[in-house]
Amino acid sequence: MSARLRGWTIATLGWVLTAVGIVLFPLPGPGLLVMVVGLALLAERYTWAARWVDRLKDRAVEGARHGVSTPWRAAWSVAGSLALAASGLVWLWAPPEPAWWLLPSWTWLPGGWWAGVSQILSGLVTLALVLDTYRRVRRGHRRRLTGVSPEKAGEKLSDSGMLGP
Repeated sequence: MSARLRGWTIATLGWVLTAVGIVLFPLPGPGLLVMVVGLALLAERYTWAARWVDRLKDRAVEGARHGVSTPWRAAWSVAGSLALAASGLVWLWAPPEPAWWLLPSWTWLPGGWWAGVSQILSGLVTLALVLDTYRRVRRGHRRRLTGVSPEKAGEKLSDSGMLGP
């Protein structure tokens, strides 16, 4: 594929995914993720999109660190992830609209089966990210307490043969 055709294909796919992500954003499911993937594709071609992606990445990393900065915050982050996944089970179960529901019928569990699956997947991915961030933050905290820099820790692991040659 020529470089020009590849560039146009990536840009078109980026614009489509960004637009779809904006439409899906208020619905349960991966709207934000679709929008960010679209922006990441656009970042390959446009500098304004690259700046947005860099800002989003910085804010996401900072938010993740903040969400696990204390054991209580980490516990609440895990609970929120599990609640998101559990709410997807409600969509799969699809109970009938209750009598007390005052909104139009179409607002009761919108999206059907796919919304439930995407919520479960979103909750599980979020849980994995929270646990990984917690592990990374705790590892950095231990290094600061012991006075071992990340570079020195890597040297010690490679000297012991744990990281290979």
